[in-house]
Amino acid sequence: MDWTQLPLGPLQTNCYVLSHESKCIIFDPGSEGDQLVSWLQENKLEPLAILLTHAHFDHIGAVGSLKQTFNIPVYLHKEEEAWLENPKLNGSSRFGMGVITAPSADVLIDKEKELTVGSFTFKLLHTPGHSPGSVSYYFEEGGALFAGDTLFMGSIGRTDLAGGNHQVLIDSINEKIMSLPEETIVLPGHGPATSIITEMDSNPFLNGF
Repeated sequence: MDWTQLPLGPLQTNCYVLSHESKCIIFDPGSEGDQLVSWLQENKLEPLAILLTHAHFDHIGAVGSLKQTFNIPVYLHKEEEAWLENPKLNGSSRFGMGVITAPSADVLIDKEKELTVGSFTFKLLHTPGHSPGSVSYYFEEGGALFAGDTLFMGSIGRTDLAGGNHQVLIDSINEKIMSLPEETIVLPGHGPATSIITEMDSNPFLNGF
């Protein structure tokens, strides 16, 4: 299985496409829907689902285009069920990015569990703090964590948006993410990939440097 990082939109939000043979899962399609659809078609990939780490505007902007083209389900934590269609909650009205909305989610995540879509299996980790419904998807088979805006290389997610809480975020990272195998690759919502061991050793927000 392979993953591809596609930075999209003005904030260069990382959309990830996890693929195996001709099937794929799409994480956080934030913008540039037409281009993303074209890329998938050019690469002869058939999406099975859209998995959202959370519902901020820069992570949902291409959901509508993908659903219209491929008719695939959208997964989102229940805490942010109303955010997709509400510019105030998803933040687009605050940042002057225009009104950004997305169709409602088809599957609401309400607990930590194992999720299987096609041949792909993930462990769902509820990692609030950046937002109340933030979810990290642990792909154990590939040794990768799709972490959204929870943890970045050398940094952590901001907590000054709706429902954000710094201590809750730190607790989520320490309790849910840092307990994963040290070699796990962390695929964040912005910026380059990192690893658990790298952030354990050098992230100033986690180590008090």
